Amino acid sequence: MSIGMRRAFSFTAIVLGFFIALLDTTITNIALPEMTRFFGGNVTKISWVMNGYNLAFAVFILTAARLADQFGRKRVFIVGVALFTVTSLLAGFAPTLGVLVLLRVLQGLAGAIIVPVTIPLTTTTFPKEMHGTIIGIWGAVSGVAAASGPALGGVIMQHLDWKWIFFVNVPLGLLSIVLTLRFIDESRDDSASRRIDYFGIAGISAAMFCIAYTLIKVQDYGWDSNRTIIGLVAGTLFLALFVLIQWKAKEPMLPLSLLRFRSFDGAVLTMLIVGAALMNISLLTSFFLTRMMGMTELKAGLLLSVVALGSMFSSAISGPLSAKYGSNGFAALGIALMTCASYWLSGLHADSSLADVIIRLVLAGLGTGFTMAPVMSSTARNVPEEKVGIASGAVNMAKALGSVIGVAIIVTALQGHMDDGQREAGIKAAQAIETDAALQPFLRAVVEDAASASGSSEESGASEAELSAALMEQADAAAAKLGVEEQQAFLADREGQLREAGRLLAQAGLSQRHAAERAFSRTYELAGMLMIPGILFALTSDKRRKAKQANANALAETPPLPAAE
Repeated sequence: MSIGMRRAFSFTAIVLGFFIALLDTTITNIALPEMTRFFGGNVTKISWVMNGYNLAFAVFILTAARLADQFGRKRVFIVGVALFTVTSLLAGFAPTLGVLVLLRVLQGLAGAIIVPVTIPLTTTTFPKEMHGTIIGIWGAVSGVAAASGPALGGVIMQHLDWKWIFFVNVPLGLLSIVLTLRFIDESRDDSASRRIDYFGIAGISAAMFCIAYTLIKVQDYGWDSNRTIIGLVAGTLFLALFVLIQWKAKEPMLPLSLLRFRSFDGAVLTMLIVGAALMNISLLTSFFLTRMMGMTELKAGLLLSVVALGSMFSSAISGPLSAKYGSNGFAALGIALMTCASYWLSGLHADSSLADVIIRLVLAGLGTGFTMAPVMSSTARNVPEEKVGIASGAVNMAKALGSVIGVAIIVTALQGHMDDGQREAGIKAAQAIETDAALQPFLRAVVEDAASASGSSEESGASEAELSAALMEQADAAAAKLGVEEQQAFLADREGQLREAGRLLAQAGLSQRHAAERAFSRTYELAGMLMIPGILFALTSDKRRKAKQANANALAETPPLPAAE
């Protein structure tokens, strides 16, 4: 078999494992309602099907990268894919919600083993001159895996059931294992011993657990609650302890010497922003499409998949070009495009066309591809070759943490803006109803109740005709309880009274819809503002080309040392 074919099969094995690990971060979201009905749990409990995976993924990813460097990346990759495949199969047969959540935690641990190993496996499989192109493809796969989750999940749910959300991973995992065993060569960090840094593992795991778990639960606790404050403070202290342990350790799991590489620091901070930005695009837009535009989860998922198309295109371009011209400009351009997309998304409203939505999502996808592939390529290019594995783990951990932070901020901001807007809209509607002299007093109370009920149920989906019919029924029921004279007065102008009541109710509904649109708009604007520092971080994510060339020239011009006599 030719070297080219062997490399192709090796990369296919890597991509398959990588794909299923990232796919499962989003594919289960659309199946949560069906799982709730199947297991009989509530929303809070069922959310741990998603949260358990993300928590384990964030906590273990750096540890997995280090163990792979020490004991062999091929070996650890196979363990990760095998564990992922087995837990996927068992998850489809889970008898209770508790068992399913446990299996999802194990799946998240397996995903954390798989993802950071893919970059060093890729760079050791291909020669350096191909790294830019191959990592560009890696970035495209990353975008497709994350963005296609809702769409693929929707298709599966429409034709099968929630169990196949997990079963679909099994053949892909098995194929990845077979190809890995046959075609991938073993590699490791030759400068690392087999000694495990248990204190370092405990420190970073405790830090990530405290921070990630607290941010996942912040909606329940509140940002100013003692639990939230204690959790974040504890996470910060554990992180400081981890740094101290690494500084003192003879063989640290994360060599602090990596922090001397400004490009590595820039890559970590950039991917932290990217993780949060992707949550803004996928989660917030998913809410907008289903709640404001009335789309089904399947249609919303299919529409969001255009992000993957944009990401595929820009990743394929930026990967090889960044290897030639540097990653700084491409990564900064990518964050800038994602920022512009977020601000542009703030202009959407409930009546926006599909074209309006698609063009904004394509821009966001282009930004994603222009950022991820160059940053990962820069990470592999600028750190010592034997440290690519642990560096990749740190960068991916930053992205995972950014995703958790992004969800916490976005959900909190959206809920806050939504509550404020609905409250203001309710006050204005009540004032308009109370001051309407054309309505009889009893009918004002009926309209106020109807307006309040329609405003408190954003997902009722009731049409204008249904609301009018309900209003007429409530008005007639209330009129039947009036005295004879009041009933006669109402019946004499029943059509006019109901028409005026319907106008006020429609006006209240329109006001509440506009309030919800403003809530989404302000949240998109906030997300865009939070992305701006990422542009500055991206500019430091690679060495400056002039400096690198100067160093190379200086090295070339240095005369050889005289031979020993």
